[in-house]
Amino acid sequence: MTLAIYTPHGYMASMQDDTRNACLKRLSRIEGQVRGLSRMLEDNRYCIDIVTQVAAVRAALKKVEEEVLRDHVAHCVEHAIRSGDADQQRQKVSELIEVLGKLKG
Repeated sequence: MTLAIYTPHGYMASMQDDTRNACLKRLSRIEGQVRGLSRMLEDNRYCIDIVTQVAAVRAALKKVEEEVLRDHVAHCVEHAIRSGDADQQRQKVSELIEVLGKLKG
């Protein structure tokens, strides 16, 4: 299997269209929120209002992250399990452990 340049483990399957579309829609809203944050700073708005909006952006990004992970487990990990390929299964579990470890910090 040839590894993709964007991931150290290559791609098994692509994200489901409905998940991708939902995430793109969310990211568009987040982009607008971030632009709003810039305007708040330019307008010298109250610090707590800015921090509140930063928290809202972080929460929205977390939702995108959760959707992508859910899709990954439902499709990529499931594909590895169904394949019966023990190396592929170990690789997918290793990827999950690594990324979940990064998310905790």
